[in-house]
This record gives sequence, C-alpha cells and structure tokens, in this order.
Amino acid sequence: KRLYLLLTVKESAINVPMNLEARRRITFFANSLFMNMPSAPKVQNMLSFSVLTPYYKEDVLYSEEELNLENEDGISTLFYLQKIYPDEWSNFIERTKDDNDPKEQVDLVRQWVSYRGQTLFRTVRGMMYYRQALELQCFLDMAEDPEIFGGYRGHRGHRPVDINHREEMPFAIRSQAVADMKFTYVVSCQVYGAQKKSNEKRDQSCYQNILSLMLMYPSLRVAYIDEREETVGGKSEKLYYSVLVKGGDKFDEEVYRIKLPGRPTDIGEGKPENQNHAIDNYIEEAFKMRNVLEELLKSHRGDRKPTILVHFGSFNSVSSLAWFMSNQETSFVTIGQRILASPLRVRFHYGHPDVFDRIFHITRGGISKASKIINLSEDIFSVQAKVANGNGEQTLSRDVYSLGRRFDFYRMLSFYFTTVGFYFSSMVTVLTVYVFLYGRLYLVLSGLERAVLEDPSVRDSKALEAALATQSVFQLGLLLVLPMVMEIGLERGFRTALGEFIIMQLQLASVFFTFQLGTKAHYFGRTILHGGSKYRATGRGFVVFHAKFADNYRLYSRSHFVKGLELMILLIVYQVYGNAYRSSNLYLFVTFSMWFLVASWLFAPFVFNPSGFEWQKTVDDWTDWKRWMGNRGGIGIQPDRSWESWWDSEQEHLKYTDIRGRVLEIILACRFLIYQYGIVYHLNIAHHVKSILVYGLSWLVMATVLLVLKMVSMGRRRFGTDFQLMFRILKGLLFLGFISVMTVLFVVCGLTISDVFAAILCFMPTGWAFILIGQACRSLLKYIGFWESIKELARAYEYVMGLLIFMPIVILSWFPFVSEFQTRLLFNQAFSRGLQISMILAGKNQRAAST
Repeated sequence: KRLYLLLTVKESAINVPMNLEARRRITFFANSLFMNMPSAPKVQNMLSFSVLTPYYKEDVLYSEEELNLENEDGISTLFYLQKIYPDEWSNFIERTKDDNDPKEQVDLVRQWVSYRGQTLFRTVRGMMYYRQALELQCFLDMAEDPEIFGGYRGHRGHRPVDINHREEMPFAIRSQAVADMKFTYVVSCQVYGAQKKSNEKRDQSCYQNILSLMLMYPSLRVAYIDEREETVGGKSEKLYYSVLVKGGDKFDEEVYRIKLPGRPTDIGEGKPENQNHAIDNYIEEAFKMRNVLEELLKSHRGDRKPTILVHFGSFNSVSSLAWFMSNQETSFVTIGQRILASPLRVRFHYGHPDVFDRIFHITRGGISKASKIINLSEDIFSVQAKVANGNGEQTLSRDVYSLGRRFDFYRMLSFYFTTVGFYFSSMVTVLTVYVFLYGRLYLVLSGLERAVLEDPSVRDSKALEAALATQSVFQLGLLLVLPMVMEIGLERGFRTALGEFIIMQLQLASVFFTFQLGTKAHYFGRTILHGGSKYRATGRGFVVFHAKFADNYRLYSRSHFVKGLELMILLIVYQVYGNAYRSSNLYLFVTFSMWFLVASWLFAPFVFNPSGFEWQKTVDDWTDWKRWMGNRGGIGIQPDRSWESWWDSEQEHLKYTDIRGRVLEIILACRFLIYQYGIVYHLNIAHHVKSILVYGLSWLVMATVLLVLKMVSMGRRRFGTDFQLMFRILKGLLFLGFISVMTVLFVVCGLTISDVFAAILCFMPTGWAFILIGQACRSLLKYIGFWESIKELARAYEYVMGLLIFMPIVILSWFPFVSEFQTRLLFNQAFSRGLQISMILAGKNQRAAST
C-alpha cells in the first residue's frame, strides 16, 4: 500500500514552495538520502542519546520592548525581519489571523522573531525536534497501515494530526514513553538559580522565559548551580548544589540535588565547568538521527569504533559578508573536516555541535575544553581575533609540544596543519611582505640597487622579474578559496561553483579575506610575543547598522591601519627612490598585490560598512571621532568614550609581559629608524655629503621638534586654563621661530620643497618608534616624567592617521552614486531575492515620508 501510495500520488509544480530556504532544505534532505549511511533500526533498538546546551546569560526570548526598540536609524528588530523575510511574515499573519487574544498574539510574534535569532528559545525548539521525530518514527514502527492512515488522516480531512493529541493516536503514549527513554535534553544554565532570585528586570525575564520553555516542553531538563547560606558547625557557610529541574504545573520542580565540594568556577575555569557540570536543528534532519548513531557501532580501521562524529550545519544571510563566511564555513565543516578525520586522522573538536560517545569522553576528562586560555578557538568564523589568540596560546602550550614530539613525521605534519599551522602560515605570509619591502628599502636607500642594475651582466636578465611576477599571482589569495570552490562544485556542480566564485570576486571577496588575513597575523603574532589571550564575546545582533568611524578605528587601528600605513610608506619610498623594474612593465605587476594588501587593510571596514559613504553619516562620524579623540580618560571611563582610555587598553598586553617580550618589542620598533638613516642622505640640503655628521644633524632636528612639543604640552597644562593669554603668546613665539628657521633653511642652506615632503617620510616613522619604545618602557618614562609627552605625541599621530584614512571617505561621500553602488555591493543577495534593503537602510526618514 505504501509503494502504491508513493507511485500514485501526483504533485503539481504549483505546490513547490516559493520560499528559497524551504527549497534549499528540501533539496538538501532529498540529496542526503542518496548518500552511503547505515540502515536505521527501530526506535526501541537504537542507541540512546542526550543533548546538552550550555547557557550563561544569552538572550532566551526577545521581549516586546526589544522587538520595537529602534536604533539610531529608526530601524527596529521587528521591522528588519519583516523586510528580510516578507513571505514568512505573510505566512505567519495568515496562520494567526484567527487568534483574537492580544497577549497571545504578542507572544506569538515574540516567538516568531526569536526563532530567527540566536536565542535559547530557537535552540531548544530545534533540539526538541529530535524527540518529535522519534515519537513519529516509533509510531510508524508499531502501527499497521490501517492505524497509520486512520490516525493521521482520518479525522481532520487529510491533514496531519498533532502527535500530542493522544485521543486521536492510540499509540501516542507508547511512542512518547519510548522517545523519553531514547532521548534526553538538558540545558546547562549555570546562573538559572541566581536569575530566579534576582530583582533585575533582565534576569527575571530570562528566568521566566526558561520556565516557559520547561512548561512548553515537559521532557526538557535544566541543570544549574544553587548557592545557599547554611549553618554548618555553628558557622554560616556558602554551600553549592548541582540541581536538575523540570517543568511542573506552573513552576519548576526539582528532580534531584547534589552537593558540590565548592563553587564550580573555583574548582575549574568558568566556561569549561559550566559545561562539565551537566552534559539549529531542522525537523527533517532529526529523522536521520537513528542512522547517525549507528555509525558509532561500525568498526573503522579494524576493530576500532569512532568516539566522535561530525555534525555541522551552515547558515545563510542577506549580506555579502555573511555569504562569504557561509561559503567558507561550509567548506571548513564538510570537506575540510572529512580530510582531517580521514585520511589524516588528526581532527579535533572545534566547539561545534559534534556527536560524542559519552562514556568514552566522560571517563577521559569530560567533553569540555581543558583551558579557557589555550582553547579559545571555538566559534571559529565569528571572531577572528579570539581564534588567533587561542592558536597563539596553543603554539606556546606544552600540550601541542608533547603531541608533536610523540607523533611520527607524517602525522606530525598533519597535526601541524590542523592546529596552529594555518595561523602560523598566515603570519609568515605577512612577514614575507615586510621582509621583501624592507629589503628593497635597504637596496634603494643604500644605492646598492642602482649599482646592481647598472651592471651589464644583470641589466638584461628577466629571470628574477618573471619569478617575482609569478609569485604575485598567489599573493592574491586565490588558493585559499580552492576548498570552497571544490565543496560547492561537489554539492551543486562546478558550473555553479565557478559562477559563485566570479560573483564573490565582483563583490570584493578578496578584499574581505585579505583583511581577515591581517587580523589573524596580528593577534597570533602578538600572542606569541606577549601571551595574554582572552575570551571575546561574539556579537549576535539583528539589525543592519552603520558602524561609526571611531568604532572602526578602535577595532582595527593597531591590527590593520598602522600596518597598512607602514606598508604604504614603504611602497612610496620604494617608488620614489628606487629604480627597480623602471625599464620593465613587470614593476606594477610585482607590487600590485602589495598595494592591494594596503588598500584592503586601510579601507575594507568602510567598504563593507552599511551606509559607509552616505554624506550625513560621514559628517556625524567626523563629529563623533573628534569628540572621542578630545575626551580625557580616567578611572571608570570606558574605551569607547575616550581616546586616552582606549590607548591605555591597547597596551594591556605590555603590562603583564616579561622582559623578553619588552626587549623584542623595542627591537621590532627600531625598524622605523631605518627611514631616517637612509633618507637624510638623499635630501638636497645634504649636498650629497655622506658624513655621519649629516645623520647627527638629523637627530638634532628631531630633538628640537620633540622639545617644542614638550613645551606646548607643558604650556597647555600650566597656562591653558588660567593663563590663556600666556599660552597664546608662547604658541605665537614658537610659530615665529619656526617661520624664521624655515626661511633661513630655504635661503641659505638650499632646502627645497621636495626636501620638506622627504623629511615627513624621514621623521614620521622615527616619532612612531619613540612611541612604541615608550610604551614598552612605560614605568621608566613615568618615573622620569616623560610619559605625558609620549601620550601627547601619540595623540598627534592618531589625529594624523585618522585624517589620512578619513579623507578618502569624505571625498567618496560627495558622490551619491558611490553610496548606491556600495549598497548594491553589500546586499546583492538581498536584491536578487527582492528584499527591501533600501527601506531598511533608509531608516525612519523614508518611513516617515512614506506615511
């Protein structure tokens, strides 16, 4: 009968879902049925499994206030989702149009929004699909054809009957009992007890929402730490219990309580212990859980059975950045993980939702990561700084050293590839650019390059030029996207993969991944030098918003902007003073990838920033940045409020580093002194004199400039408030002295305009070297009273760097078509799907005009 049913049912093309996500899920599920997987046993004979969801203080269910709260552009979360998912919102309105209870209607809207965000409510619903699937599969195992057709289609006009209506399903009670034996779900809410007792609005909201989940899903269990004051031996002590609760009639009911020897976050480290204290899914994928668990019973490579299975998912979004990351993650969690598992056999747990053999792992230390420092590599494509920090700590750890020593050579190489190798290679790639450019700088400024090029035996040789031109192709990072193209090709065909690759390049995917390379290299290298990695919370907001210039500057100044400006100065000096490849067309091709790297590091955050080139927002960003730069720091002033507080926080790694880290920091800072030593001999005012006296006079000029800055700083502190007239007279005298000195240099000494610009390239890096060395010797400079001068010098440099980066943004913001082009670039997927991105970006102004 079932075969007859399958062969006789006719489906029309009109019944194909219009929703693209529904089509994708159906296609993926149908294709997955053809893969080689074990046969599914009956539910009664399958392995039992448990699901653990660690929870701390994340969002559980969005409140009505959060749904309607507008950002600075007048966009609320509800409005945003209505425009991003218009067809799903229409379907939701159609489903709930008969519901006349306003409170219930609001609750349904809250759930609809929460199911599309990264909330605990969405996670619990997805995990409970496993139980729903087991109930249905158990019913199909036990029932005969008459019960199947009668139970599901008999009473509601060929509509599926809800399996929770026991009167309509005679096998419902047995199915639920078997499902409860085979599936358990625990949410480890470490602070649930504290939230229950708290008087804060957010904590109470989280408690009520978690309680609602337990009442909604009777089989859900919540484990938490209960802290109590009890009298022991006549003394009041704090005792801690691990408590498991379930939903009752209206409140939670305690299942059991176990006394702990101490506070769990004192026994171990907070994040791992939250998971050890107790151990987005789709309904169609839940049906395959029986097949997945059978893999644990299959022997691989002899008699050895697997103890962990890969169980990943991917995500989609409307922006180009999310599309880039989705494709990258898809290749990482599929083809990448399969290669690491077989044949390399070096796959590690990356913090994703894997399937574990519980007995095997609990008897070997638990399923959580051993350290909050060396195991920061979770959420691997969300916060690259956090991941790079974690890999840096792994490089320094004894764990990696011990494993590497005990592996054979080939497996050691595989182990290197799967742990720290990728980030170490990223750092080496960036260091190679530095070594190449500083090497060329030395050749150019020393005159050695000219001597080599004038040699007749070398002049006509193109072998080196061709080699450099060849390697520049690989610097574009095209090889990094090869796994991504292969994965898409295997899943959807290589023509689709090639098309998506071309579209990604047109949407500046190379700019994004090049910028990402800088993040990995910076934080990995800094952790290698100084240690001190830390957990970084991952933002999971909804609304597309415009990041202010000051925010981008705080985030990327040290990791990208400073390094990008350094490479830009290197390239400029190389271009101005060098003669390399002047007679060859390969010069630009050799340096093209480096200029591309500089442009990506300096401007990628603004290219991918929504409304980044809108004139009014640019004006507001400039006002906000000036306010941030001018605000004074102090105790309790957050980095986002003051430049001084941010500047101090950026030196946090130097406060706890050892003498080795400080010495290495000083040595690396000395590279900026090369510019002054080389360029001063090329100034016209030097008259081709090669004496060391020229270099000494350049230091005299530098000392004079620093002395003037010191006088201005002291004058501002002493006369800036009470004696403004004296301070203005001091600045006037300094200005007149500067004009007099420059006049003498131009008239008497032969200074030229080109020398002025060359002097900027000469002395600006030297000043930055003073700042870096001063930061490394902070305690000494505070003792001798020069720390405030270093701070003022750093503030001046920050102003200059900010202006250099901000000016191109201002120029592009003058042209309206640039902003429109950027919007199309960022949200091409949304435009192709017909979403109303323009309404989201326009904000309240367009909404008000339309009403």
